[in-house]
Amino acid sequence: MAFARPANYHSAMTIESVGIIGSGIMGSGIAEVAAATGHTVVLRSRSQATADAMVKGLEKSLAKQVERGKRTEAERDEILARVSTTVDLHKLADCDLVIESVVEDLEVKKHLFAELDLVMKPSAIIATNTSTLPVVEMAVATSRPEKVCGVHFFNPAPAMALVEIVRPLTASEETIAEVVDFATRCGKDPVEVADRAGFIVNALLFPYLNDAVGLMEQGVATKEGIDAAMKGGCGFPMGPFALLDLVGLDTSVSILDALYAETKDPGSNAAPTLRRMVAAGHLGRKSGRGFYDYQR
Repeated sequence: MAFARPANYHSAMTIESVGIIGSGIMGSGIAEVAAATGHTVVLRSRSQATADAMVKGLEKSLAKQVERGKRTEAERDEILARVSTTVDLHKLADCDLVIESVVEDLEVKKHLFAELDLVMKPSAIIATNTSTLPVVEMAVATSRPEKVCGVHFFNPAPAMALVEIVRPLTASEETIAEVVDFATRCGKDPVEVADRAGFIVNALLFPYLNDAVGLMEQGVATKEGIDAAMKGGCGFPMGPFALLDLVGLDTSVSILDALYAETKDPGSNAAPTLRRMVAAGHLGRKSGRGFYDYQR
């Protein structure tokens, strides 16, 4: 169910300009969502080559939408005109909101948040797209913990309706109201969640995915059989092994480790097969090989 605002719950600022940090699929997806809904977007990557690659990915996505009749060429051009790139963190100084989507490493994120705190205007919100890590630890790395929260989009961001709005203990009501308003104007369904490992979706999803690997390890069924059973028996759009490959096995292990560190639930202790596959570099779709082969 989407977030319901109390009668006295209002946004003090309308977010118009958005900075996106990170050159992966989530960063480019969030950039597309924001630009397509009228926001000015600044994409920041560590190299111009990766920033340019993000724009090319956006162009490709929009071209497909034009081919399918979902957008006009004029709309495509307007969206692209709202997007600029940079390698300089200082170019984000005037953004109303910055969303980081870099590697799922808490120390890396804390360092980035401390840098952003020095660069961004005092009214700006700094948000993380983390799927699991504690947002409060990023918040206290800044001098504006009340202006820090989680804005967790799902992959692929243009298609997935849900956005988890993660409220750390330090976030103000105004900050949450502003990011809820932003997500709503992006055409998404925001749901407010507490700052705990996995939030809602991953806290429920990844123990299930881990259990599926355990069933395969026990010889209960093949990966193909388990995927077919969950699609046919539960109506899921894809089976657990296909989903693990889509998410990335390294990302999946990181999420399970974060869940286990907080809850000590045995169901969140990553299955041995997952760890061995990550060690072998079989990470799923992004490496060309995971539980299934994508190199054909």
